[in-house]
Amino acid sequence: MEINISKLESLLVSNFDNNKSLMARKLGIETSHLNKVFHNNGRGAGAKFCGAIMKYCEENDLDYKQFIFLNKNVNKFTN
Repeated sequence: MEINISKLESLLVSNFDNNKSLMARKLGIETSHLNKVFHNNGRGAGAKFCGAIMKYCEENDLDYKQFIFLNKNVNKFTN
């Protein structure tokens, strides 16, 4: 998975008044986790962060695929 930081920053500004603490609270994650994602250009996001973004998007009629890029092989099985 890869995080689209520019879209995430846009979401932060438009939906959370550029307040990372508020965004973290609404996503249900620690502010330190959110800060780490922003400061490391999306690295370290992990499943908890991605799940929180997906849930927030679902609840707010947004497309999570704007914020999270899934690897092409995520849904493929190998024999």
